[in-house]
Amino acid sequence: MKSVGIICEYNPFHLGHAGHIEKTKQLLGEDIVVVCVMSGNYVQRGDFAIFNKHIRAKAAVLCGADVVIELPTPYVLSAAPIFANAGVFLLDKLGVCDYLSFGSEVGDINLLKDTASVISSCKAQDYIKEWLDKGFSYAVALQKATTALMGKEADVLKSPNNTLGVEYIKALNEHNSKIQPITVLRTGGDHDSNTGYSASAVRALLLRGEIPSDLMPKSAIYVFKEEIKIGHGPISTEKAEQIMMSRLRNVEDFSIVPGASDGLDKRLSRYASSEPTFAAIINAVKTKRFIMSRIRRTLFCAALGITVDDVNIPPSYIRVLAINKKGINLLNKAKKNTELPIMVKPASTKKMCDHSKRLFDIEVGATDFYSLLYEENERTGGSEWKQSPFVIL
Repeated sequence: MKSVGIICEYNPFHLGHAGHIEKTKQLLGEDIVVVCVMSGNYVQRGDFAIFNKHIRAKAAVLCGADVVIELPTPYVLSAAPIFANAGVFLLDKLGVCDYLSFGSEVGDINLLKDTASVISSCKAQDYIKEWLDKGFSYAVALQKATTALMGKEADVLKSPNNTLGVEYIKALNEHNSKIQPITVLRTGGDHDSNTGYSASAVRALLLRGEIPSDLMPKSAIYVFKEEIKIGHGPISTEKAEQIMMSRLRNVEDFSIVPGASDGLDKRLSRYASSEPTFAAIINAVKTKRFIMSRIRRTLFCAALGITVDDVNIPPSYIRVLAINKKGINLLNKAKKNTELPIMVKPASTKKMCDHSKRLFDIEVGATDFYSLLYEENERTGGSEWKQSPFVIL
C-alpha cells in the first residue's frame, strides 16, 4: 500500500486542490493513498481559516483525500521553514508515507532540489545573514543570497509555491527522510490572486455572500453551504476586530512570541497598546524587514498565548480530522511504524507527554477563540474535547 503526503490548508477546498490530487494520482497510480497534513482553524498567512478545520477536512476527504491529519496551530502560525518542517516531520513520523506531492509554478523537481541544496549551504547562510543584518526581510535576504549563487535560476524563489516546495525538500533532507518529493505544475490563478482557481478568489466571493459554484467541487459546496446555514462561517479577521484588540492590549511580553525577534517585539509592544484597529497596528509596525505576513502571524500567536517554546520542538502527536476506509487501513499500518501517538479521541491526550498536553491545550483555547466568530447561539466552548474525526465510508 503506497501513500503520498500533501501539506495543505484547503482554505477552502477548490477545484485547483482537486486537480492537484487528481494529477498526483495520475503520476503515482489511482490506488495511491492520499494523506493530507492540514492547517487547523488558523492559516499560515496569519488569519482565521474561513471554515473550521473539521469541516475543511471533511470536504477534502469527500473530494479525493483519504485521511486528513492536523498541523498544530503553533507551527501553522510560524514562518514558512517552520511550517514546512513540521508538516514534513508528521508525514515522516507516520512511517508509511512514500511520496510528498506539492504544486509549484515551475513544475521542475530537479530545479527545486538544486535550489534547496544551494539554500542549505554555508555560503548561502552567510549571504542571508549579511542581508538580514542590513535590515531586509528573510524573503528578500533569501532571494538575494540565491541570486548571488545561482544567477537567473534563483528567480524560482520569486513564486510562493516554488519557495514552499523548496522548504519541503530542505525539511526532507534535514530529517534524512525516505519520502520522495514530486511536484505538479500549478495552473489557474496565482497564489494570492482574485481570479482563477485560487483560494483568495474563492474566499473573496464567499465573504461577499456568493457561492462560487464554478470554482469548487459539488461535495465541498454542499458541506460549506451547511456550515453557512448554521452560522459557522464564512469567518474573517474583520469579524474579530474587537476580540483581537482586547487580547492584544493585554499582552505583557511580546519577546516570548514566535517571530517577534530582531526588535519586532518592541514595535509590537509600542503600537498594539495604542493603535485603534488590527490593521492600524500592522501598518504602524511594518518596515522593509517586518513584512505584513510575519506581523500578522506574530499578532495571532500573541492573541492565542503561543510562545517560542511551543515551536522549539516538533509536533508530538498525530491527530486525525477526517478519514475514509483506505485511510483507516493506512493508519492501522502506521500504528506499527510510528513513534508518535495517533489521536482519534481527544481524551487520549491526558495520557500523553507534557508537550502533547500543552499543544492540545493551545488547540482547545484557539478553537474556543475561533468559535466566538460564529453566530451568537453557536458560540459554545469546549468543542475540541467533543469532536471526533469525520469517518466517511
